[in-house]
Amino acid sequence: MANRDWVRDSSDLAAFGYRQRLDRTLGGFSSFAAGFSYLSILTGLPQLFYLGYGAGGPAFFWTWPLVLCGQFFVALCFAELAAQYPLAGGVYQWSKQIGPAWVGWMAGWVYLACAVITLASVALALQATLPQIAPAFQIVGEIDRPADAAQNAVLLGCALIAFSMLINGVGVRLLARINNVGVFAEMVGTILLIMLLTYKARRGINVVFDTQGRGSSGPFGYLGPFFAAALIPSFVMYGFDTAGSLAEETTDPRRRAPRAILGALAAVGIAGACLILGVLRGVDNLADPELGHLSGGMQHAIKQILGPSLGMLLLCDVALAILICTLTVHAAAVRLVFSMARDNNLPFSHALAWVSGSSRTPVLPAILLGLFAAAILVVNVNFPQVIEVLVSVSIVWANLAYLLVTIPMLCSRLRRRGRAKRAPEPGIFRLGRWGLPVNLVAVVWGVLVVVNIGWPRQEIYGTIWYRRYSAPVATALLLIVGALCYRLVRRGAAGVLETHRALGNEHEHDTNMNRTRLPAGK
Repeated sequence: MANRDWVRDSSDLAAFGYRQRLDRTLGGFSSFAAGFSYLSILTGLPQLFYLGYGAGGPAFFWTWPLVLCGQFFVALCFAELAAQYPLAGGVYQWSKQIGPAWVGWMAGWVYLACAVITLASVALALQATLPQIAPAFQIVGEIDRPADAAQNAVLLGCALIAFSMLINGVGVRLLARINNVGVFAEMVGTILLIMLLTYKARRGINVVFDTQGRGSSGPFGYLGPFFAAALIPSFVMYGFDTAGSLAEETTDPRRRAPRAILGALAAVGIAGACLILGVLRGVDNLADPELGHLSGGMQHAIKQILGPSLGMLLLCDVALAILICTLTVHAAAVRLVFSMARDNNLPFSHALAWVSGSSRTPVLPAILLGLFAAAILVVNVNFPQVIEVLVSVSIVWANLAYLLVTIPMLCSRLRRRGRAKRAPEPGIFRLGRWGLPVNLVAVVWGVLVVVNIGWPRQEIYGTIWYRRYSAPVATALLLIVGALCYRLVRRGAAGVLETHRALGNEHEHDTNMNRTRLPAGK
């Protein structure tokens, strides 16, 4: 049965012109676990809780359901694309299949840069947890000194990235086993933590309406602090497309990847709201300055509410979640590089697309991506606000890449309005008549996120001008360099590399296959 599934999925891949090279071993839970661990509720939320609380007070809670709702519209679009284009690389392939070639390449370029930044920023999350588990993890100086904390975060982050390089180089089988165990532990720990925080509650849910006077002197009232605090859910709730990136290593990806995309985002969104509410209801003193400080934050609140012993045990689960999240972010980035390289769309494509015969994994991308992420950390070793800046830039770039998928998708829908639609294959996810309004909301939402997070506000980027404008300047440079690189790449022989081309099937996807597809762009 398993061999029959492999043949079916490989034949499906060959219809797109690609030969099966990666190890197709992931099942339904592994696909869900990939998305869940990328979002990782116990990584992003504890890492940045202090920033949201410091900016918006307890009422920053409402940023969470707002961002969840907006991102779910994007996830619905991606779920439909994952069912139609079960290809490694996710965002890059989806944009390439439904839009102009240059848009697809730019989507891959932006998301690749985002992946490197995300890998670096997730690795930095260890600093918010390990020193609170044991002071020995504060290897450099004192935890209360911002400069020392920044240097120690880089040291811990580089060590974690090195471990991730090793695991991602071994192969997807080991990665999936570690990821599955880690996600199960994270889910159990999250549920346990929510239950304990709810049991220890000392105030009602009306706490979520307490702004603590934030924004009282600003021209827009509480909206300014509220939008600044939206950084936290915006960082946690991207990467839900990971199941699509691992499609060529998943059995029956047309059905499993869409479920994993939507399921992972929904699970993290609901759990995150419950965790924030539990902390706000259970903490001793809402005016405690440690709640808005990097050395305190959510970890400080958990230890205070549950006591040092139980709180420490749950913090160990948080540290495990950070490790798993790093592995998954790295793995998704490797598949993106592989997908672009086998289309001969990157420099040294033959080397980057080479798949090890033993591990059946692209090894060189795993090494290079890890080195690039570590280099970003080393360059910023003396930057106390490195976490905030890296997180903000990664959010802007991720949602910009998403726009380079949802906008071509919207254009494709508008072009085919009124045309007869082929009935979808049973069990394949499709938005149907809701596709156009859902797609339109996804585009508008993506623009709002990019503008909001890229806005040069002091609360996130600090007071130095070049740091405050780091996101818009870095984004502009990324697009300019990307455009120049695209011109250079397209002058060469762009197209599927011979070693990755389906044998006897070099044409585009067979239009006679019983699949529901969006029409390709120019």
